[in-house]
Amino acid sequence: MAEQQKLERLLAQGKISRREFMTRMSALGLVVVAPSLINSPAYAANKGGHFKIGIGHGSTTDSVDPSTYLHTLTQTMGMGLYNYITKVDHKGNAGLELAKSIESTPDAATWTVKLRRGIEFHSGKSLTAEDVIASFNYHRSDESKSAAKALLKQVKEIKADGKRTVVFKLDAGNADWPYIMSDYHIGIMPSKDGKLIDPTSGVGTGGYVLKKFDAGVKVELTRNKNYWKKDHAHFDSIEMLSIKDVAARTNALTTGEIHAMDRCDLKTVHLLKRNKDIVIQQKTGTQHYSIPMITTVAPFDDNNVRLALKHAVDREALVKTVLRGYGQVGNDHPIGPAQKYFNKELPQRAYDPDKAKFYLKKAGMTSLKVDLSAADAAFAGAVDAAVLYKEHAAKAGININVVREPNDGYWSNVWMKKPWGMCYWGGRPTEDWMFSVAYSETASWNDSFWKHDRFNKILLQARAELDDGKRRQLYYEMQEIVSNEGGVLVPMYASYVYAMHKSIGHGEISANWDLDGNNALERWWFV
Repeated sequence: MAEQQKLERLLAQGKISRREFMTRMSALGLVVVAPSLINSPAYAANKGGHFKIGIGHGSTTDSVDPSTYLHTLTQTMGMGLYNYITKVDHKGNAGLELAKSIESTPDAATWTVKLRRGIEFHSGKSLTAEDVIASFNYHRSDESKSAAKALLKQVKEIKADGKRTVVFKLDAGNADWPYIMSDYHIGIMPSKDGKLIDPTSGVGTGGYVLKKFDAGVKVELTRNKNYWKKDHAHFDSIEMLSIKDVAARTNALTTGEIHAMDRCDLKTVHLLKRNKDIVIQQKTGTQHYSIPMITTVAPFDDNNVRLALKHAVDREALVKTVLRGYGQVGNDHPIGPAQKYFNKELPQRAYDPDKAKFYLKKAGMTSLKVDLSAADAAFAGAVDAAVLYKEHAAKAGININVVREPNDGYWSNVWMKKPWGMCYWGGRPTEDWMFSVAYSETASWNDSFWKHDRFNKILLQARAELDDGKRRQLYYEMQEIVSNEGGVLVPMYASYVYAMHKSIGHGEISANWDLDGNNALERWWFV
């Protein structure tokens, strides 16, 4: 333990590199998450002010309960209210947040988390291991509908070892477990007698305290004056406004009604760039736009139909027209080109009406008529993308009827309910996480209701595989299976493009989620 503390001190002082730290820790027989420097000053930031941000999401069905978070508004709110065991930094590494240290057995099947001292919830209650256990178990319960439930199925047991140590025992090794603990659903909340006190209260250990939650309209927050991260959470108060119409959002920013907005209109972002008071942020991470088909419903239960639809879209035209070049073509799987195990060998699917006709013929059809639900709530330009797709598919004898759905309630009334619709994903930091949350047959957000025995088998294999070469082969195969047999069309990867007034200061911007990795509230300040 003394040697570990010495190495942590050398890393914090910049006397050894992160790579050298991990190498020397491995020599001690431990897999260890390198300590994060999140609580050390990295920049000089001003405190104070009332920050207003316009978000292109929000619904009357939204809740403060972290298990329900679906979109940027609730995710970003959650990052302000709660802390997590780990947090992904701007380089894509899983650093420590509530954890003081994290250690693993050599097989990565047992993980020991030691919590920081002196951390309090907004209610004044001190953070303990029992709070962490109750927060994780909330998502694991039989009645839970949390999207994190699928991620946590691998957990066999969680137990406390004293007041500030939590031991996670997994059913198999998972080298990515530190990333899983950063999931935005698993904010740590206060407990009593082994159960959460109230998951809808918004009480956490985060930099902001919930003042008002008006679902689909507005969220009001005030700064936590006792926040344990002294160099974070700079604003005195915050208003998060649900402004789903992008023109209204843009107008609010240019007239000074708000200080920042997400999801710029890519058709007009060049005009915003001319405004000397506005700064545009563009970050390319794992965000991708998708068109899931419910594979238990005809005609999408036939993979030949799915392949016909995948060949009937002109991806390059969508990137050029809808994204205005702020992205790149997708290949019908969710793993981004910047990710570690991206399959570079998989042939890129191209627009080919003749091949689409070929697969229709294999399905016993000469033509196809099908409804496609679309709303810009899915992503900015989703309706335009659907209309363009309709034009592309017509050349293959496919008649797509674009059904324009209301923005409000799109995620609760259309997504995973209508057979075919537009969708977006912020992606996930690791391949296992992305596949587990949206492609595993048991995943709550498997929005194509797709099941594939081989895929589900090697998903578990890859998670426990510690040999990097073997792990790469498995993830390559999984991407190929999803691309060729999955129920999701992924035509393009999209950059995060958002805007802020020049009065907003910030450090290095993260790209793992929108709005600085969902951390805008905690990391930004007024200059």
